[in-house]
Amino acid sequence: MTVSYMDYTSPSVQFTYNLNNNTTFRKDARNYINTLSNQQLNTLVDVSLLDIFMSKGNVIEPHYHQNAAELVYLISGAMVVSLINPFTNELLNFPISQPGQVVNIPQGWWHYEVATMDNTHVLAIFDAPVPQFIGGSDLLRLTPANVLAHTYCLNEAMVKETLAPITQTVLIGPPNTCNKAGQMVQGVAAAAPSIPAPAPVPVTGYSYPNRTVIGNGWYQY
Repeated sequence: MTVSYMDYTSPSVQFTYNLNNNTTFRKDARNYINTLSNQQLNTLVDVSLLDIFMSKGNVIEPHYHQNAAELVYLISGAMVVSLINPFTNELLNFPISQPGQVVNIPQGWWHYEVATMDNTHVLAIFDAPVPQFIGGSDLLRLTPANVLAHTYCLNEAMVKETLAPITQTVLIGPPNTCNKAGQMVQGVAAAAPSIPAPAPVPVTGYSYPNRTVIGNGWYQY
């Protein structure tokens, strides 16, 4: 546990905060994230959270937190939390549809969340004063296309064309500019209100991601 050196006699000490005053990402009126860290509430030490609101079919993009584990707590609605276990090379899908259900994601594990009902509301709670974030959109858009093509024996022109629309961190996808209806997401059909978790899917060649900070992680807020 980190020791707090806060001067609790200081007139600047904070014990309360309204998360509605710190919306750090907004896709639209039904898909947005409020953030609480020690930059909003200076008496916090080893805890922070994201207050996440999503509508059906929206996805918290594949990502990882290099400095924190995450506990997803369902308040309302339903979602599937999916993660890759790097020790077993399995993709695991955990549907949660009852208030109070939780899913724990260890530090540094690749994961994503898909809302399967409208008005889905979850808390993502972290064991760090400010959660850091590395999104798949950043990894894809910042890695040179020729490196991806050469490494994985792909057509470079097709890689460039495929990834060209990714010009910024997505965070909650699909982007509003996407016009592809009825897309399938691993473990979840966008058109289905709920789906049982499928059997684990082996993922070959997975290892712990590089811990270098890139992109526009939450640490900058």
